[in-house]
Amino acid sequence: MKKFKSWSIAKIIAVGLSSFLLLSCSAPESVDQNQSVEVETGESMPAVESAEAAAGNYIMYESYEAAASQYAESNVVLFFNAAWCSTCKIARDNFEASLDEIPSDLTVVVVDFDDSNELRKKYGVTLQHTFVQIDSMGEMVKKWSGSTSIEQIVNQTI
Repeated sequence: MKKFKSWSIAKIIAVGLSSFLLLSCSAPESVDQNQSVEVETGESMPAVESAEAAAGNYIMYESYEAAASQYAESNVVLFFNAAWCSTCKIARDNFEASLDEIPSDLTVVVVDFDDSNELRKKYGVTLQHTFVQIDSMGEMVKKWSGSTSIEQIVNQTI
């Protein structure tokens, strides 16, 4: 009987954890990164303004695209992320909390993973939370995943 209760409790815990993971990773129907979005986990993705940070830049892709030549002398890193991605949220929160730590020669460009199929194909991006450093001609210099702080991005750039 004890074995049956332990097995039942383990199944309940496994189902609960699976449900939590599915809810935290499921994409909302429509995500506009220019607005706060309430995702199914109850967390929101803050809007990223097109403003320059005190040192470097942390901008949306649309702002970069409109004035790419302005960033030609900068190390440009595209940050492919999604509002529904929990790892991306950690990274965004860390980046936004440390905007003043972005070096003056670095531009972090926030790219919506869900709405950027052509860019994803161009750079071979297959999962959210991918970083792609590009040169002034838009050619890939380096690609990596996993950075959650400005310091980690700086350490990865060439």
